[in-house]
Amino acid sequence: MTGEARAFWVVAPGRGEIRHEPLRSPSDDEVVVRTLFSGISRGTEALVFGGRVPASEWARMRAPFQEGEFPAPVKYGYASVGRVEQGPGGLKGQTVFVLYPHQDRYVVPASAVHVLPPDVPPGRAVLAANLETAINGLWDARPHLGDRLAVIGAGTVGCLVAWLAARIPGCVVQLVDVDPRRASVAGTLRIPFAEPGSAMRDADVVVHASGSPGGLQLALDLAGREAAIVEMSWFGDRDVTLALGGAFHSKRLTIASSQVGQVAPAQRARWTTRRRMQLALSLLADASLDVLVTGESSFGELPDVMARVAAGAGDVLCHRIRYDSSEEPSCSA
Repeated sequence: MTGEARAFWVVAPGRGEIRHEPLRSPSDDEVVVRTLFSGISRGTEALVFGGRVPASEWARMRAPFQEGEFPAPVKYGYASVGRVEQGPGGLKGQTVFVLYPHQDRYVVPASAVHVLPPDVPPGRAVLAANLETAINGLWDARPHLGDRLAVIGAGTVGCLVAWLAARIPGCVVQLVDVDPRRASVAGTLRIPFAEPGSAMRDADVVVHASGSPGGLQLALDLAGREAAIVEMSWFGDRDVTLALGGAFHSKRLTIASSQVGQVAPAQRARWTTRRRMQLALSLLADASLDVLVTGESSFGELPDVMARVAAGAGDVLCHRIRYDSSEEPSCSA
């Protein structure tokens, strides 16, 4: 045994706790990672915390190193940044990103870790999974030079999609959200912002990432003739009602899903998920992305923090968890 670890578990819908568990010895092709930071992926983790993953999706929604089963008890998460304490091939001492749940130390195959580029600080690297999702979503959307592109929902993923799209020459990009406070975030990222009433119409491409049925309806309204609407929100067990009368058919609109579990079809012949993650990490060198980290808490506070985030409290984008080995475990009712 190499000691003991502490991990965050959803023990029942709406209740989490930090548990002690044994940490096994690594094999020759595995590494031991001590966590520095992890990130809460607000949309998906809120649904998991609330027990709102439909039974039909229990297998497909498994995280790479998930333990337990939906709805609970389950150990879930995929945005961990840490330092390799033990491992092969010169990995010892390297700072790495891993698609691992919230846990202070863990053992994984060496092939599962992604070494951070030297110009990407560990605290910013918690955005890597969200940025990978945004890359895949933009590949699904397939904007062209000069397109008008509307991104609805200025959460972490929506901001990242708009930030990427704004780097395409000639593209006119607008980030749309009902919360006027997100205008300052958009400004830091150098992205034009609009509230729904003033958003541009006749968009060539629309990406929806608000997690709200009303946002998807707005996407239909903003889309130009024969435009594609790429749906990046995941609604869990919620039903979504849309008004598909009006101009939906006459404009010949298309609604397409995007999901990060597989590389987008347009890129799949040449790209692997590992290559996609390496791209995401390299793009995190931009210091303006720090604006997406809107709060930080200690690991011991995570059960209460997750409950607040899942309840929608505050103006949270990415909430970062900081690890300190001296903390004691806690629980949340």
